[in-house]
Amino acid sequence: MLKYPTTLFAVLVLLGLPRIGLAGAYEDILIAARENRSDVIVDLVQRGMDPNTSDPAGSTLLMYAAANGNEQVLDFLLTNHANILKQNKYGDTAIGIAALNGRLSIVRQLIDAGARADGPGWGAIHYAAFNGHAEIVRFLLTKGTNPDAPAPNRQTPLMLAAHNGFPDVVKILLDAGADRNHSDGEGNTAIGIALRAGNNDIAGDIRTAGAAR
Repeated sequence: MLKYPTTLFAVLVLLGLPRIGLAGAYEDILIAARENRSDVIVDLVQRGMDPNTSDPAGSTLLMYAAANGNEQVLDFLLTNHANILKQNKYGDTAIGIAALNGRLSIVRQLIDAGARADGPGWGAIHYAAFNGHAEIVRFLLTKGTNPDAPAPNRQTPLMLAAHNGFPDVVKILLDAGADRNHSDGEGNTAIGIALRAGNNDIAGDIRTAGAAR
């Protein structure tokens, strides 16, 4: 059986939420987050649920809103002081999840609210490059994100895009001055990664841009 903080319980008592049950409210708001039900999320937070409520994996309401592309709920949660830097147990943040899912408008909102695009951990620029979301990569670079930011596996956005076969993302990163010769912990470079993945055209583009190998 899940246990809840005494402080949260006290708030819920004061606001009358025991009528629907503490455990019930917790389950209801997570179901609403998964199903993208804005009205339920707004109602329960207004009635006392913590805007930083998270599921057992640590994924918060803000992360669900980011994944779903729900600008209304995202804005509501930020207004109610949701923690923009919170990470789930996988190290993901709301902006990283938004970038992975191609949610450009959400990424913009989160950047404006102070989110970091290049980490800690797997940052928004890594996930955008990994999944080929070129416009998100372009936007993040205009905000000063480091094109050579290393992911936890020490691979850069250029390497991730080269491996997964996204030439438009590769070009954007190269034009932004990404290091063609950067190597990860195992000595792999973007051009070598592209060749091993069978992305010969991308390897050629990187070589043309001046990569040594």
